[in-house]
Amino acid sequence: MSHGDERDYRSEPGPRTEDPYSTIGGTRQTRTRLPGDDNDGYGRRPVRNTRSLAMVVGVVVLLIAAIALANLGGGEGKGPGTGGGKDSATAGTGPTAATGTKPVQGKNGTIAAGFAHDEQGAQSAAANYAVALGSAEMFDRDRRHEITMAVYAPEVAAARQGDLDKVYSGERFLTSIGLNPDGTTPAGLTFVSRSNPVGTKIEKFAGDTASVAVWYSELFGLAGEGSKNPVSESWYTNTFELRWTNGDWKVTDFTQRDGPVPVGRDQAASPAQEMADAVEQFGGFTYAR
Repeated sequence: MSHGDERDYRSEPGPRTEDPYSTIGGTRQTRTRLPGDDNDGYGRRPVRNTRSLAMVVGVVVLLIAAIALANLGGGEGKGPGTGGGKDSATAGTGPTAATGTKPVQGKNGTIAAGFAHDEQGAQSAAANYAVALGSAEMFDRDRRHEITMAVYAPEVAAARQGDLDKVYSGERFLTSIGLNPDGTTPAGLTFVSRSNPVGTKIEKFAGDTASVAVWYSELFGLAGEGSKNPVSESWYTNTFELRWTNGDWKVTDFTQRDGPVPVGRDQAASPAQEMADAVEQFGGFTYAR
């Protein structure tokens, strides 16, 4: 990917006027106070009365009052998927902000399960399903079948499984991405296919049905020395149609489009072996809000 320039946080220091010891605007004199001398060096006597203490006490009281008011008002108007009580249409980053609800505890194989029956649960389910459907495990027949049955609604799982088998078992497709005709990875290389959700958005929600868009980056390719298909990054948005089925959200259909694609920085690509090691050392996430 191309990489653009951005100002680094480690920028040059500010002008001399930002220096507390600068001579600009001051005399930079040294003030000396002799023992027993009540003057401050400039002939001024320090103010010694109760006003200073009163000001400090006043500030403390104001701070305590502000904290108390914030705590009293902090829980009002919050709801699932609203990001702190704002309307979802105007919440900005609220749709994917933390809500305080504990992550799901259930699992269906290696995939999170038991999502909440609300907007937040639908978004969490969609993000996790995007990860599962974009994983390298989809290239293994047995794991692909397990993922399909875990992610899709029962009435569409069987048909979708057949379609996926045709795609992922085609020799032409497998060899075009650098794998062996049987779908295995060439010796000395590491196959990478990993989706990384950046955010989710409710498009429609009607109780037992939901349409959720998931924006994510995808790492895909073969890592290792001599790879003809090195790992690269792409950006997509998948929109999942979900239905509440048997106590959980399941996919009935989804569509994919490119982007939004950010401008990349001027970072040099990592060596092939470093990328392969990173894939082995860094695991993926369970996405829940």
